[in-house]
Amino acid sequence: MHVQEWLETIPPVAIYALVGVVIGLESLGIPLPGEIVLVSSALLASQHGDINPYVLGGCATAGAIIGDSIGYAIGRRGGRPLLAWLGGKFPKHFSEANIALAERSFQKWGMWAVFFGRFIALLRIFAGPLAGVLKMPYWKFLTANVLGGILWAGGTTAVIYSVGIVAEAWLKRFSWLGLVLAVLIGVTSMLVIKNRAKKVAAEVEAQRRSESAPEPVTAD
Repeated sequence: MHVQEWLETIPPVAIYALVGVVIGLESLGIPLPGEIVLVSSALLASQHGDINPYVLGGCATAGAIIGDSIGYAIGRRGGRPLLAWLGGKFPKHFSEANIALAERSFQKWGMWAVFFGRFIALLRIFAGPLAGVLKMPYWKFLTANVLGGILWAGGTTAVIYSVGIVAEAWLKRFSWLGLVLAVLIGVTSMLVIKNRAKKVAAEVEAQRRSESAPEPVTAD
């Protein structure tokens, strides 16, 4: 069943809770379609007056911030073994190549990786746990987490809701296009990151081999 059609069958309170929980779990580190649920709910809010877009955006923002914070705490406590465990449970998302790319991004950009990672599907899953594993200072993480959560969740809700209002005459058709666009953006970002992850993994492996290779013996 179409996501939006399914959402139409549940009351507004349940939609608020669903959006907050799905985005929170995704931010915590569990691969879930948080962005698709948010886009569908915002489109539905533009069509039905009983769904308040401000409450919807607030729930999405709260889920993003709280989920990331819990993921940070789990990552800080679990450390590297946690990433290895996640790799066994979700090999496509927490592969060594993806972890290497995310770690390099964090080392290079610091708190900005948390902020901008909110807008990239794969990094959105990594941000909280990896920041904890790398022991990023919590105040830096919290600042980037709050700002990124507000801009991504609140901004996405506002934009999709506004577009839905303007395009009310052809909303049904646009809802499909909006979801397809969201999926295409997500898939494209995943493919780009996956390609970069393979390159990073190859570089890391080459560096590891060069460091572990025995030094040549020279004659005196």
